[in-house]
Amino acid sequence: MTINNILWFRHGLRLHDNPSLLEALKSDCVSQSSETVKLFPIFIFDGESAGTKIVGYNRMKFLLESLADLDRQFRELGGQLLVFRGDSVTVLRRLFEELNIKKLCFEQDCEPIWKERDDRVAKLCQTMDVRCVENVSHTLWNPNEVIQTNGDIPPLTYQMFLHTVNIIGEPPRPVDAPNFEYIELGRVPAILSSELRLCHQIPTPEDFGIFYEGNANIAFQKWIGGETRALEALGARLKQEEEAFREGYYLPTQAKPEILGPATSMSAALRFGCLSVRMFYWCVHDLFEKVQSHSQFKYPGGQHITGQLIWREYFYTMSVQNPHYGEMERNPICLNIPWYRPEDDSLARWKEGRTGFPMIDAAMRQLLAEGWLHHILRNITATFLTRGGLWLSWEEGLQHFLKYLLDADWSVCAGNWMWVSSSAFERLLDSSKCTCPIALARRLDPKGDYVKRYLPELANYPVQYIHEPWKATPEEQAAYGCVIGEHYPAPMVDLAVVSKRNAHTMASLREKLVDGGSTPPHCRPSDIDEIRQFFWLADDAATET
Repeated sequence: MTINNILWFRHGLRLHDNPSLLEALKSDCVSQSSETVKLFPIFIFDGESAGTKIVGYNRMKFLLESLADLDRQFRELGGQLLVFRGDSVTVLRRLFEELNIKKLCFEQDCEPIWKERDDRVAKLCQTMDVRCVENVSHTLWNPNEVIQTNGDIPPLTYQMFLHTVNIIGEPPRPVDAPNFEYIELGRVPAILSSELRLCHQIPTPEDFGIFYEGNANIAFQKWIGGETRALEALGARLKQEEEAFREGYYLPTQAKPEILGPATSMSAALRFGCLSVRMFYWCVHDLFEKVQSHSQFKYPGGQHITGQLIWREYFYTMSVQNPHYGEMERNPICLNIPWYRPEDDSLARWKEGRTGFPMIDAAMRQLLAEGWLHHILRNITATFLTRGGLWLSWEEGLQHFLKYLLDADWSVCAGNWMWVSSSAFERLLDSSKCTCPIALARRLDPKGDYVKRYLPELANYPVQYIHEPWKATPEEQAAYGCVIGEHYPAPMVDLAVVSKRNAHTMASLREKLVDGGSTPPHCRPSDIDEIRQFFWLADDAATET
């Protein structure tokens, strides 16, 4: 007897540490000696899954490469990844009807934006007597369990979150590798394939009407999606982590930010689940213990050595019961700030890298060209768009990042934007230090190499002018081959003026809230070190108050 099960990929685009895959390989019968499991691995392009509702070229390309990598692995096993286009419930209903499916398995998508889809699927399974199994593996802990442990309310501070997960205990270690020895991989009949728009090969972004919008001539790093590439990159990243541990520090991409060399971030692979977050977490922690066991200098271990992963968990947890987490007005944890509603082209200039501030523009052009930005550059550009410069809503920035960043997911991206704009995750409009993009540019890019890579029109400018090219004389600008206001835009705002104005507005808003006697359930940092680490503020960093 053959038992037909479906493994539905949404995120979690991998075979390693995939509890949903292991569940789909089980027949569920007490006596399995005469049972054969036929596995149907599927992915459905329903216009939303895996973040495809808002998606640009680089991110869609990364997703499609990840699916192609899965398809290759299944073909080596004698099957294929079945990729459909259509409504998820419609596709699943027809597969249930025609293939006599007994069990549907998938990884939990904990964010509330997926709840309606998953509720419809759960109801379908109940109606058609198909067992529906959801497993937690996209996060280290189950966000719902974190909230329940915290008294059925989300933890309002990061320290409260750490306290809660310490009560729960360490996250699970990765599950065993799948065994396909006695497993058949199913195929779909031709008639059903046509009806459900089965893709006979993995499509391209152009097949979805999505085209490249960046400048390929300045693209430095080519990101490739998929589990195979992610596991290779993990090996290189662990060497970087080990070197940091041996030198007595941790979080190497944050402690010593490198914006010029090839990025070693695993965030895009984690976002699509090409790499298991539990594998990454435990690889780093086990490596730390190994290094410490051979070191005469002992450093305390703990969650801080994988702090970026823990922040990811925190933002997921804060969003899970908040369907309006990605917006301002209906969001209970977000302050309603009267942002400027532009009637000019200021938003477009920010998006396209035409602000007249080289570090901002270089970063925005890198984003369009590569789909990637170092987290420090994300904070600089986000601060400039909101409270540090243009006074435009963080919601506009969120939508742009969700479309173009390879690793953008709704919870983490929205959480970062709310923090940077002082809308949430920050003391009540009390962000007194707003890093000047010019001062930070000099610190991050002292020779101007980064700026010149992504703004080739400034390639001939010397170091003293590269971050403030408008200060060169007209004669010098002509000699450098780039006249400001003609070949490269002049600064769109006076930073000294707008910084003072914005700080005054924030102070006034804060006074009104405090005087009103009631403040919203506002998420806030635990201490000043948390703020300093998030924004990469050193004691000697130039700031504006």
